Amino acid sequence: MAGSADSSSRSDAVWSDGAAYIDGGYCPIDEAKISVLDWGLTRSDCTYDVVHVWEGRFFRLETHVDRFLRGLDRLHLELPHDRDGLKAILQECVRRSGLREAYVSMTCTRGRPPAGNRDPRACVNNFYCFAIPFVWITTPEQQRTGVPLYISDIPRIAPESVDPTVKNYHWMDMEMALWEAFEQGSQLVVLRDGAGNISEGPGYNVFALHDGRWLTPGRGTLEGVTRGTVIELCGELGVAVEVGDLTAEVLRSADEVIATSTAGGIMPVTTVDGELVGEGRPGVESMRLHALYWAKHADPTWSTAVDYG
Repeated sequence: MAGSADSSSRSDAVWSDGAAYIDGGYCPIDEAKISVLDWGLTRSDCTYDVVHVWEGRFFRLETHVDRFLRGLDRLHLELPHDRDGLKAILQECVRRSGLREAYVSMTCTRGRPPAGNRDPRACVNNFYCFAIPFVWITTPEQQRTGVPLYISDIPRIAPESVDPTVKNYHWMDMEMALWEAFEQGSQLVVLRDGAGNISEGPGYNVFALHDGRWLTPGRGTLEGVTRGTVIELCGELGVAVEVGDLTAEVLRSADEVIATSTAGGIMPVTTVDGELVGEGRPGVESMRLHALYWAKHADPTWSTAVDYG
């Protein structure tokens, strides 16, 4: 059992790659394991959420916990902890790792049923968390110059089949689209929905600045915390946002384009399908949002300090 590895006396070096909570105890990330029979692995039957820590502070922790708890309810999953207990475990994973910049994940899987039983109600749900060094979809250096984006012809899984507002690991459509994008020399990719409109990418939402307002998909996409943050920040900056249909044609002809994610923040896009976005460098409005987004990380109304004591 991984929980048997629980020890606060280990050297800092052992924990520096990350800390996990699993099987009711804490262990270094390399020792965290789940069963090969867990339905989270065999059926992608789980939900998860990721919050990041920047300069020793969780960013929008309560919002991430809210979304995680909604996902659990939607999938009929149960935690062995209440809200405060969950937050305490996230705090402890970060504290043990000592990380000042961290990617902090919480997951609940269906777990395992009794042998031979296929009834999901018979499963014992499995809950685990971990904190690892911060993960960048695009690095700060890349964000200063912008990255390419590719529009895939692979359709996103229909929201009528898998609810995209519940964070999940049904990613095969996105993985194949990402493979295709890398083959085309692009770092980011977005998929379309059944009507041909833009939906989302692997772990990120997309915005297009068109006629002085930001447009972002309103259906068939995860309601990302960073996406919601951008909408709020646009209100502070006095820039209009429209949530609705975003066509590939509008995305290709946009004045500015950004992708948004907990793993990287606001990521300026400078080419779409090989064609320049605007002047081919991060735009003024994109960088205004970028600067304000990172400034909010020190604001106690948006962030929560980690107790490293």
